[in-house]
Amino acid sequence: MAGQDRRSAAPEVDEQHLLDLLTEAQQTVPYRLPGVVNRCAELLGLCAATVYLVDLQQRLLIPLEDTVEPLSVEATEAGWAYRTLSVRVHETGGCVTVWIPLVDGAERLGVLSVRAGALDGTGLRRCRMLAAVLAMVVTSKRAYSDWFVARTRRLDMELPAEMLRAFLPPRSIGRAGVTSTAVLEPAYEISGDAFDHSLIRNVLYASIFDAMGHDLASGLTTAVAMAGCRSARRSGADLPDTVHTVDEALAQWLPDQFCTGVLCQLNIDAGLLRWCNCGHPPPLLIRGERVLDRALERAPQPPMGLPHLLGPARREVHETVLEPGDRVLLYTDGVTEARAGGTEFGLDRFADFIIRSAAAGQEPAEVLRLLIHAILDHQDHNLSDDATILLVEWRPPGR
Repeated sequence: MAGQDRRSAAPEVDEQHLLDLLTEAQQTVPYRLPGVVNRCAELLGLCAATVYLVDLQQRLLIPLEDTVEPLSVEATEAGWAYRTLSVRVHETGGCVTVWIPLVDGAERLGVLSVRAGALDGTGLRRCRMLAAVLAMVVTSKRAYSDWFVARTRRLDMELPAEMLRAFLPPRSIGRAGVTSTAVLEPAYEISGDAFDHSLIRNVLYASIFDAMGHDLASGLTTAVAMAGCRSARRSGADLPDTVHTVDEALAQWLPDQFCTGVLCQLNIDAGLLRWCNCGHPPPLLIRGERVLDRALERAPQPPMGLPHLLGPARREVHETVLEPGDRVLLYTDGVTEARAGGTEFGLDRFADFIIRSAAAGQEPAEVLRLLIHAILDHQDHNLSDDATILLVEWRPPGR
């Protein structure tokens, strides 16, 4: 037994050599990253390592190495690690394979596959360390390289979708106490839908947009609305002034266009939710295992871009205090109006799916991944309108 322990013990690491390799990983061009990853793994006493990134629709895990086949998110151990954000260890034929989620903050990037002859606690910690470093490396490099983006696409993207995706933040963001996560389809053909979220100190900002039409002008409208919101937010503007900024921008640059949307602010410490609804379907408030009827429904206000035609009006801001565990759901009408054989997916089915998936212990990002796939399946993967969902979950520590 003692001899077996010595054989499985992780070897000592040359720290200078490891530092040099990590520095090389930060500086190398993306397509050469697989070779650096393998050399890091060998130095850590592991046999080899492969990085897989999830595709745009979160159905496949795509390897960075050309000679390796993609893996299904639904039907593989690698997919299980991605879906559950858990480490998966598989031992066969004297070889151990470890699947570790690649996560940047709250954003699921993919998985890291590590192979080793044997693995002890030190070896597993080194696998986790390598995965954490690689998540940061991938995140930093994909901001300036199209290589990662190209590898995770399965189809050519239409121009309006390309433009809007350039504006989108990561699918998921979060910190202790709060998570915001979103999905949208059709992934390669969106034209007017978008989401936005950001964390500034103890406030989460989350928004959803739906521009009139389904063409390039719709994409331009949403892009201007998002840019206006971000510009005002970064200048410290409150919600009414933020919406006013968008109203003026659309009136000046796209006077024939308008955009519905919901803009939210959540004080993470106090649970105070403030929102402004501009002609959009009202958000849903899910508490426990039920939707609170009309909890966030208020009198409608004009879509963004219309006040210059209808006359000036001060935007109204609504407030409510959340309870720990509450989930706020923003969505566009393409979600509930998705039809198959004349039957809409519907608001009740939509909310029930969220509740049942969360009750089953699914992570918020996984709940939305499953939901958007269910909506696509309901309409035979041929959506007649963009479908976007954003879910905010408030779980303050210790409460």
